[in-house]
Amino acid sequence: MGILAHVDAGKTSLTERLLHFAGVVDEIGSVDAGSTHTDSLAQERRRGITIKSAVVSFALDGRTVNLIDTPGHPDFIAEVERVLGVLDGAVLVVSAVEGVQAQTRVLMRTLRRLRIPTLILVNKIDRRGAADTDVLRSLGERLTPALAPLGTVRDAGLPTAAFQPYADGDPDFADRLGQCLAEQDDTVLAAYLDALPHPLPAARLRRELLRQTQRAEIHPVFFGSAITGAGIDTLTRGIAELLPRAGGDPKRPVSGTVFKVDRGPAGERVAYVRLFDGTVRVRDRVTLRQGRGEAREARVTGVRVFTDGAAARADAVEAGRIGQLLGLTDVRVGDTVGEPGPRTTAGGHFAPPTLETVVAPARPADRAALHTALVQLAEQDPLIGLRHDEIRREVSVSLYGEVQKEVIGTTLAEEYGIPVAFSPTTTIHQESVNGPGQAHETMGEGGNPFFATVGLRVESGPAGSGTTYRLGVELGSMPYAFMRAVEDTVRETLRQGLYGWEVSDCLVTLTHSGFSSVMSTAGDFRRLTPLVLMTALSRAGTTVREPLHDFRLEVPAGALGQILPLLSRLRAVPAPPRAERYGYLLTGEIPAASVHALERRLPGLTGGEGLWESSFARHRPVTGMPRPPARPRTDHNPLHRREYLLHVVRRV
Repeated sequence: MGILAHVDAGKTSLTERLLHFAGVVDEIGSVDAGSTHTDSLAQERRRGITIKSAVVSFALDGRTVNLIDTPGHPDFIAEVERVLGVLDGAVLVVSAVEGVQAQTRVLMRTLRRLRIPTLILVNKIDRRGAADTDVLRSLGERLTPALAPLGTVRDAGLPTAAFQPYADGDPDFADRLGQCLAEQDDTVLAAYLDALPHPLPAARLRRELLRQTQRAEIHPVFFGSAITGAGIDTLTRGIAELLPRAGGDPKRPVSGTVFKVDRGPAGERVAYVRLFDGTVRVRDRVTLRQGRGEAREARVTGVRVFTDGAAARADAVEAGRIGQLLGLTDVRVGDTVGEPGPRTTAGGHFAPPTLETVVAPARPADRAALHTALVQLAEQDPLIGLRHDEIRREVSVSLYGEVQKEVIGTTLAEEYGIPVAFSPTTTIHQESVNGPGQAHETMGEGGNPFFATVGLRVESGPAGSGTTYRLGVELGSMPYAFMRAVEDTVRETLRQGLYGWEVSDCLVTLTHSGFSSVMSTAGDFRRLTPLVLMTALSRAGTTVREPLHDFRLEVPAGALGQILPLLSRLRAVPAPPRAERYGYLLTGEIPAASVHALERRLPGLTGGEGLWESSFARHRPVTGMPRPPARPRTDHNPLHRREYLLHVVRRV
């Protein structure tokens, strides 16, 4: 079960309360005091936010609940991304004071798209300003109308606030619940109409609520306070009764997914695995596979399972459980363990990072150590997109925001002893292919210094397809090692196109191949392929595209005259303002590069009353002169590439 929310809605406090309710901990930890059980990192305790997902376990009504506390800050959405593929159900936490926020909407859209059964908890009903009725209406308007409130709040906004569940025999509640359920199912609708003027029987309503909740068609709504404990007993009953049990057969072949990789005290990798089927025991050999890549085998040297709030050593982990596997030396986030499972953590649920920065050690002697440290961080978070510029000896990483950059810097300084400096954060653009282009180099002709023949055709691919590579020659025309060297080098080379940005949605076809059975090596193909590919790409041409965000902005009526000119200067394209009871609602698109500037100006222009949310929408062509990355690589420029490669050959 996942606990998800916008930052500061009370996720970690709810986790503490659930652990206390289950008897796992005697004292409830405090986020403000830095004493929570799931926020174990020093940075998490100092900042009061969750940075890495954490797993705890507790018993509830005869079943074991593996609870995953996820980050709420949008800079760490990648942690949430990896968790979604292993969940049986979720609790989405919404603050009764702040209401529906930007991250709340992003999370709910994703949960509904993946059809993950989700309960909603409106938290902080004891806080001043809590507005349970307004929040419930906002949930229906901004998240989904498929809601089933299961009680009311008494003394909202006071320390004595309490949640009063509806009784099964309450005819008004039965009628409202019947209407909610009937809107999702025609059979229930027919039964509801046949029963009028009486409501459906309570037993029928409960069965239908369970069925629709587990099919993610409707979302029960609870109210409570993680701090005072109000309503938490009702929520735990809802978790036990409404969320589905984990399936899986311990006797079937092993099938699992790695959703997190950590490092142990001795630097060893620790893989967090959700096991869908089978049983993994100590000393078992397991197969690991990343997507459609080659299978790798590894031996399990240790197993831990989560029980009573902690991970304990065990002989085996069975289907339906989350376990820590030790000994998998090259395990990566997103790996399939054994057979492919019903779900995956491969990603794609949220938009990729749209920011990047260059990381440099404060002490030049730390350059090699920095590389090692960043590789380890990339193992835990592949979306930081670690990239190396061998010529300039620079390393850049992808980011979701400035807080993530601060956390990376602090982690490198405190955990690895490497103080670093960052270049100013820039927006990540993409290059798309304009039209077909091809080139080839034949062994022994035209000054080709390599014992290899390579021909490539480059074309534009479908939107969102990434890089697609295919063969236009016979598979057996070259040894497999040479074929693999060409494909791997194509994918690596396309990370920086004609203008220095990654080339996306591209179809590459191998049109010519040849080798010498005596002289050729895979290195010949790795060195020749970039030259051929960049020549073909220059003939096809590319267009630089910038990321756009969809935005929603609520402003007071008096601030509209200042906001509209600012949006125009920031190249936003808003729809006509819509009058609302609080002022005006503005929606539209804005370049990702302008989001931070708007967020900085908004509080002053709206007196702190502006409500802003945005999320990645698409890429669009850049008008005017395409801007290069902060540090473009000249060796990938087709005008210089041949001279660069020949220089390398001469040195060899």
